[in-house]
Amino acid sequence: MMSTKWRDEQHPSFIDFISSFLTANSFRLNFILIAPDLIFNCEGLSVSFVFVTNWDFNDNATIFNRVKKLKEQFAHLYVVVTLPTRELNESFVRYGMQLGRPTFVPVQDIEMGFEKMVNIAHCRGRGRKSCSPKLFGSIILFKKQLVQGMEIFLKVVTSIPLIDNHDANSLNQAIGSIQAIAKASKEYIPENKDLSSKKAEMVVRFFRYPKLYPGPKIN
Repeated sequence: MMSTKWRDEQHPSFIDFISSFLTANSFRLNFILIAPDLIFNCEGLSVSFVFVTNWDFNDNATIFNRVKKLKEQFAHLYVVVTLPTRELNESFVRYGMQLGRPTFVPVQDIEMGFEKMVNIAHCRGRGRKSCSPKLFGSIILFKKQLVQGMEIFLKVVTSIPLIDNHDANSLNQAIGSIQAIAKASKEYIPENKDLSSKKAEMVVRFFRYPKLYPGPKIN
């Protein structure tokens, strides 16, 4: 289960990553109004998580107060904190260990945080002795596949005249797949992202008039 409030605070591409992985591995994801950010149910055991994707040492009291309330309500609670820089890590060491319980899990990026949560939930549900790296390994493989897919996406979209990597990433975040971009109108594209009308028209011409651009030039 994923909190609808937490979901709405995250980048859509990260939610897509979580949803796609869980679906590919026969898990069901429900969006619901819950107090923790995520709850995993494995072998009948519920494991709850607070997932702090943006650690703000100036506002750590808000996080700690929330965790204090949740730890009284949920027996198996973990707090995953994303700390991508040395400064954030040092601030966490200074202020983030005062609770002692529940367990705080610092990670370098949000994908690693998700990996940790799946691994913890799986181990708690199955027992430490029977905890297998198979599921954890499938996350790594899934990430590699997504990266490869994004590389192909960038090669195709940046082959459109006037469109650079920044524009391609913007189109991916706002519209999605190459198929969706190909169907979008030139009016719809700038409404969703900060692309000029000239670039939007070039995207439409690229996909609608193949005689002008016979095909993506992929090396």
